This record gives sequence, C-alpha cells and structure tokens, in this order.
Amino acid sequence: MPKTTKTADKSPEAAAKAPAGTKRAPRKSAVKKAAPKPVYRTGYVALIGRPNTGKSTLLNALIGQKVAIVSDKPQTTRISILGIKTTDKGQIVFVDNPGIHKPLHTLNKRMMNFVYSALETSDVVCLLIDASQKFGHGDEYVLETLRKVKTPVFLLINKVDIVRKDKVLPIIERYKDLYPFREIVPISALKGDNLDVLEKLLMELLPVSPKLYSDDEISDQTEKFLFAEIVREKILKYVTQELPFVTAVYIESIEKKEQPDWKKPGESRPVTYIRASIFVEKDNHRKIVIGRQGSLIKQIGIEARQEIAEYIGHKVFLDLQVKVREGWRDSEDVLDLIEGQKG
Repeated sequence: MPKTTKTADKSPEAAAKAPAGTKRAPRKSAVKKAAPKPVYRTGYVALIGRPNTGKSTLLNALIGQKVAIVSDKPQTTRISILGIKTTDKGQIVFVDNPGIHKPLHTLNKRMMNFVYSALETSDVVCLLIDASQKFGHGDEYVLETLRKVKTPVFLLINKVDIVRKDKVLPIIERYKDLYPFREIVPISALKGDNLDVLEKLLMELLPVSPKLYSDDEISDQTEKFLFAEIVREKILKYVTQELPFVTAVYIESIEKKEQPDWKKPGESRPVTYIRASIFVEKDNHRKIVIGRQGSLIKQIGIEARQEIAEYIGHKVFLDLQVKVREGWRDSEDVLDLIEGQKG
C-alpha cells in the first residue's frame, strides 16, 4: 500500500481540542519581495546602407533635432557622426555612417573605413534600404559587407510612406532569404512611422551599462565641424553633376567678439566671425560655385549664416572663399585637415 502523507487538521474544532497550554505556531506573514532594480542599458547602434537611403534623416528623427546634414545628393555623409538619445531606460548612441560604396579615391576609402569601424564596434547594426528602389548590385555589395559581421543586424525598410503597402511584403520575403536579420522593421524616417517600435527593440538588445554621455549631450561634433557641414549642405542644395563629390569645406577661423548694441546704448552684444574655405578641384568648379556675378556664393552664405546664427543664438558674419585644390580627394594633407575639424 502506498504511503500517504498526513496533513495536520487546522480546523477551529481541532484547535479547540488542543491540550491546555499548547501554543499554536504563529502564522507566517507574507514576505514582501523587494522591487527589482531598474535595468539601465547603453550601447552603440550603427546606421548603415547604400547612399541616399535616409540614414541622416533617420538619425535626426531619432534624436529629435538636426545633428546631421541632409541632402538628396549621394555621399553627403563623409565622416561618422554620433547622435545620442538618452531616456530614463537607457542611452542609445546612434552612429550615422557614409553610404556603402566601392571606393575610388582616398576620400572614399576613408569613408568606408568609418563604416568598417562602426560595424566592428557597435552593439547593434541597422541596415537601411529604400523601399522605393529596386534591388541591385549595390545591395548585393552591402550584404556581402555584412557577412563578416557577428553583431545582431536589423533590416529597416525605409520610405514605406511613399510606396504601396503590397510592395513591402515582397521586399521582406526577399531579404529574409538573403541574410539572417534579427528584426525586420518597416519605417518612415521622414514621417516617424514605427520609430518608437524600433527604439524599443534596440534598447532590449543593448548591454546593461551606465551612461557614456551626459543627459544634455546629443552629438560628438565640434562647432567647427558643424559649421563646415552647414555650409556644405547649402552648397549641395544648389550644385549638380560632379560638384557634390568634389566640394569640401574647411573652417579657417571662428572668432567671437563683443560689439556695441545700437539698440541699447552703453551695452554690447555678442557676434561671431567665421572664415571658411570651399575647396573644389578645377577652376570651372570654382566659377560654378561662385555663380554669375557672385549670386550663388551669396545665396549659400545667406542660408548658412542664418542657420548658424539660429544655432548659436546671436549675429554671425560669414566670409566664404572658393579655392581650387587639384586632386584634394587623394590628398592626405587636405583630408586630414577636413576630418580634423571633428575633433
């Protein structure tokens, strides 16, 4: 006969029959478990993809303000730029990278080195593709670059706001067969669609770690680099053909002074004087950037000055000089000068 486990009779009647002087064991009070300490996560997320897939637009949308210039010209981003998003749950350091392409000049090789470095050091990689563009050799080249990566990779199908919904599913099916993506997220960097979902998924993969940057830091750019990029963005707005590739901007000097405030006699106001050089490779490039009777360089200066003044909060004088530097894209000295502005 199997053994039966006996259970003590805890009924009120049994308690009444207990011998006098017998003490009943006190009831155990429910032990309150301490609430788990909130987990804080911090890490790097690399944004990569072919040129013009919307990486910089996505970075600005995720940070909530402009930290990277945006243009419809290829290879706008030449140096990796950090965008820092700090919340009560964690800190995501997004790394906006140059578009992946086969390098021809020293400049392009350096651009790709930034991409390789980001792939090696990031905790998560986000590959952006343009939902409105057909799959091609450039996409194959990007996927081949990713095959050496051991980091989790997200596929972000960008610009879904400009394509029919029935076009997105075939894209998902194609890419699922080409690479083992951790997540596939359709987004619109311009409209902000699904960015909250993306952030949540990314945060879950980041390592438990304290902050790397203070709450008020949103980027790693120096003023010198930012001002040069603003000027270059205005140039890209107006030039076409080969000029976007052969144009660079170097800030020669930034000087902050105080000058009399004509609105308030006896008081002064800050003003910043900026002198910048625009490098091109040929004399006819120089003529195009200057424009007829200086009209284009004047317009570039007006728009760049206005944006810089809005950023620093006071009046700006901007002096732009267009200089010919033949073959600067293969000049280590010039490239060191330009990259050195980032700090």
